[in-house]
Amino acid sequence: MTDTEHFSPYRADGKLYGFVCVVTGAQQAVGQAIIRELAAHGAACVYACDKGTSSDYTDLIESIAKESPNTKVIGYPFNIAAEDETLGLIDDVLNSWGRLDVWVCSSGLLGPSSIDATTPTDLQRCFEANSMAPFFALKYAPPAMTKTTPKLAYPNAAPKDQKYGSIIVVSSVASTYGGCWGPAFTMASHAALGVVRAGVAVLKGTGVRINCISPGQIDVGVDLQGFDMRGMAAQFPPASLQSKESQKSHIGLERSGLPIEVGRVAGFLASGFSSYVTGANMVVDGGASVMNPLTVPI
Repeated sequence: MTDTEHFSPYRADGKLYGFVCVVTGAQQAVGQAIIRELAAHGAACVYACDKGTSSDYTDLIESIAKESPNTKVIGYPFNIAAEDETLGLIDDVLNSWGRLDVWVCSSGLLGPSSIDATTPTDLQRCFEANSMAPFFALKYAPPAMTKTTPKLAYPNAAPKDQKYGSIIVVSSVASTYGGCWGPAFTMASHAALGVVRAGVAVLKGTGVRINCISPGQIDVGVDLQGFDMRGMAAQFPPASLQSKESQKSHIGLERSGLPIEVGRVAGFLASGFSSYVTGANMVVDGGASVMNPLTVPI
């Protein structure tokens, strides 16, 4: 396949001109970092999806408008576990833009830290957030991603004359081993990676890629004081669960990661820099899982 000036997945500079993106978990620190990164790559539009109302995204939208004025960010109230809302979102995207290029599932749920504290309802909610949402993306986003469009009249516009797309699932290092938190988190994270691995064969011939990002300790700006240990409102454990001394001892880079460092991997997987990458699990943990399994004290 040869390069063209506008065929974004194969642009030498990795820009996402013309791209229309969906990011779930947009009220979480990692989701917001991913939105900023896609905007920095030149995406035409990013749907910032999460629970709540459209007014909850005002600060994010205003901030990105200053940083990346040609990228339109749309706050979109969204239930990740509702099939009808997934279909409705895709319809809205296609009716407004005629294309869909990137879908990022960053809506994971931590869940309780022990099996004694975990109810069947808790486990179901974790599976809905961590693996059902990626399943809906795999099932319904690719037909929209294969639609082609001419260049339209909006900032950062570009034509789309070939079928392509990228589905990105943000999971956790708990996708490959246990001990990171509670059993529900490990089980649901394994299932999220399972969606990605199953998706490679599902997507054959579509031009759509699917990959996983598995972060380790990420400092999302939450400390233990006031943290809900049931984990039913958090995506990752507080980085402060590991002391600075423990981080230096058990993490290769001797610190917790930042949301933007996950966001940059998402930007890579959305762009042409990863045009031959699908089915991968990109571990973003500062080398902790290579040195020894990351365990979080309960």
